[in-house]
Amino acid sequence: MNRREMLKVGGAALVSTATNRMEGAQPSSHSSARVERWDLFEQSFSGPQGGNPFLDIWTRAVFRKGNREVSVDGFYDGNGTYKIRFMPDEPGMWSFVTDSNAAELKGKKGLFECTAAQGDNHGPVHVRDSYHFGYADGTPYFPFGTTCYAWVHQTEELQRQTIESLKTGPFNKIRMCIFPKWYQYNHGVPPRFPFPRNGEANDYTHFNVDFFRHIESCIQQLRAIHVEADLILFHPYDHWGFQAMPPDVDDRYLRYVIARFAAYRNVWWSLANEFDLMRKKTNADWDRYARIVTETDSYAHLRSIHYSHAPYDYSRVWCTHAGVQDYAFDKAAQWRMEWRKPVIFDECMYEGNINSRWGNLSGEEMTRRFWLCVVAGAYGGHGETYVSHDEIENDKAILWWSHGGTLKGSSPERIAFLRKLLEEIGAQGGGRIGFEATEPVYYLSARRNGNEAILWYFDFHQPSYYDFTLPENARFRAELVDPWEMTRKTMDGTFAGKSRISLPGKPYQAIIFHKI
Repeated sequence: MNRREMLKVGGAALVSTATNRMEGAQPSSHSSARVERWDLFEQSFSGPQGGNPFLDIWTRAVFRKGNREVSVDGFYDGNGTYKIRFMPDEPGMWSFVTDSNAAELKGKKGLFECTAAQGDNHGPVHVRDSYHFGYADGTPYFPFGTTCYAWVHQTEELQRQTIESLKTGPFNKIRMCIFPKWYQYNHGVPPRFPFPRNGEANDYTHFNVDFFRHIESCIQQLRAIHVEADLILFHPYDHWGFQAMPPDVDDRYLRYVIARFAAYRNVWWSLANEFDLMRKKTNADWDRYARIVTETDSYAHLRSIHYSHAPYDYSRVWCTHAGVQDYAFDKAAQWRMEWRKPVIFDECMYEGNINSRWGNLSGEEMTRRFWLCVVAGAYGGHGETYVSHDEIENDKAILWWSHGGTLKGSSPERIAFLRKLLEEIGAQGGGRIGFEATEPVYYLSARRNGNEAILWYFDFHQPSYYDFTLPENARFRAELVDPWEMTRKTMDGTFAGKSRISLPGKPYQAIIFHKI
């Protein structure tokens, strides 16, 4: 079986987990499990506890359906328990057989039935139509992301608030670190660490399974509210030695994370946040990490990397999309052509009021940047950094950008308005989804699927009228959109060719022409 066929198994888990417990070393078949398509199948086995199972024991399983085979690595979950996780992408009966260097874990066999996906289970997200995204079942996916770097390392109450905010908010993707963070407004000690610690020293020969169980619990909660987990694998904002681990530890960590998390359908991989600030890592290191993630993740989850000052070459084959830290929205069309991939402005500064330049945009400006992304044929990323003087003085600041909690800004409801609009018209009428920027630029404009919908965004200009140039051989209805007031007004009449329309004479207005 070739690599392309193996990667067809795309995505990761859903709302229920099918688990069978197999005790002892007797290889026997089991057929009691039923798992939804793109859900999580998990099999647990008892195995060796002596020595160091994290270093000494390996296990994997090959899953088969017809002529298809998919190999996945297993992992040690502590207390003599080994687990195999798998996300099936095709209904029907699947079988598996294990392999291991431990006799107790070798030759285990089983069967399970993959049933049709139900409800809002659309499968994992992949690239669609070159520059956009879609779920595995064909449903369009338009990323409206936010950043909460260290929300999984906060108190249980704050994590609960974060999930509630996401449940009612506009965001369907969240950037989040696996390792804890140490940075401005982030000088607390996390409740758990990825490795056992002896004083200030990490025991890199073992993983703290409670740490990784907690991360996967958070991934499951995000999955339940239909939010993609964009997992940041490395970052430079460190106080405990995790950004400068030995190469063999880096590699073992990546393989362990992929074995545990890859079977969740809502997982994306980001190799790093601001990779170029991690001075002890070389280009060869990043190439090796990319190779490990690409080769070890049997589901071909989305993959990217995030920079600070030195833009990454997103044309590299391993990257599925560009996750940029920038606000040069006028370069998006050029980047798309150069990289031939979707562009997400994951970090285009944050709405807030802190003293750092990157964290004090107004709600109006944050909203504007999301519109600039859409009209450029790209996607935006939100963040929020509001703080009060009392919080600063008492060193108790809770900022969404890192801690999560509750949203305080004025942009999220406007972003929700834009998301609803894009989801309504971004795939209307079939064909290619999303918008493509129109050239040459006078006022910003974009089209989708030829001329199925045409969007003009006037940004900070405030004309009282404009002569729109539309195709002569089609007719359109026009809609005036106020992004800040969140209103949509259908204009009288229909339009074709050169069409003059009166406008409100205020900035940040948009006109959408819908093909009749």
